[in-house]
Amino acid sequence: MMKYINLNNVREVMQQIETATKPQLALLTNLSVVTINALIQELCDGGELFQDKVVPSNGGRPAQAYRYNYNFKLALVLYIKEMKGQELISATVMNLENKVVLKEERILPAFDKQHMLQLIARFIKEYPSIDMIGIGIPGQAVDGDITVSSHEELIHSHLIREIESEFQLKVLVENDVNAAISGYCTQHADMKEQSVAGIYFPNRYPPGMGMMLNGQMIRGKNGMFGEIKYLPYSPDWKRDMSKDDFVVNVCHILQTINAVVAPHQIVIYQERVEREELDMAWKQYGKDHPMPSLPEIVHQDSFQHDFDAGLRGMVLQALKSGILSEAL
Repeated sequence: MMKYINLNNVREVMQQIETATKPQLALLTNLSVVTINALIQELCDGGELFQDKVVPSNGGRPAQAYRYNYNFKLALVLYIKEMKGQELISATVMNLENKVVLKEERILPAFDKQHMLQLIARFIKEYPSIDMIGIGIPGQAVDGDITVSSHEELIHSHLIREIESEFQLKVLVENDVNAAISGYCTQHADMKEQSVAGIYFPNRYPPGMGMMLNGQMIRGKNGMFGEIKYLPYSPDWKRDMSKDDFVVNVCHILQTINAVVAPHQIVIYQERVEREELDMAWKQYGKDHPMPSLPEIVHQDSFQHDFDAGLRGMVLQALKSGILSEAL
């Protein structure tokens, strides 16, 4: 057991600093040079480290440096989203440094499960180091079954189970709004100890909500937190809606969220009306419906940017944790 603890110690240090000599690693890990010698050999044999340049030392023999192989294991990150009335499937291969190895996007008239499976198979064939798959969906999955989604074609499609069965890889599934608000909070460190709610209003699907509390995602039973389309008196979000009706419905949702969880911030992602129009309506709504506290309303232009940052961060953490747990 101690050997694997030491091995993971070296792993984590090398992932952080990328390159080091044996004496440097011994100093950083508080391990003996003899122990470091054996551990480095094992990591090199497995392809996780490789020899780098020889580094001159002060008066002594030049020392061999070793470099961490961030492509040792890769992750395939997929997401499905609406784009101009069609379905966009985005696929990104990322490494352990969170760098993009390859990115590809495909627009389909409608969601096609077979097309996605073929896409995954092609990427795995091209990049055999792919060790896990992360999928962002507009909905929730319970035990590998998508039970709730604004995209009806995904519901009970058994997509996750089929991917796990066919490719024998771990699949991380995350709700799109959860990923977005996680990405937002990651990029705004000052909100780490605050409560932050995020609401996404797609153009032709019902809204969804995610929330971070003191740096932790609130998920609820079966991950069903934030399914605000089930609020009482919720409109039919798929029908055409005037700007005035949209603004009124948004204000109702903001009041409900504020009354129940009183977040410090509510981040809004929407493209239906100008933000100034929404801000003016919310200000007037607050006068007509007094509340003991009001959240800061933040308008984010790019849902995609926050979503991508959040999903990739979650997948990267899971990928690294998988490497560490394999040693135990």
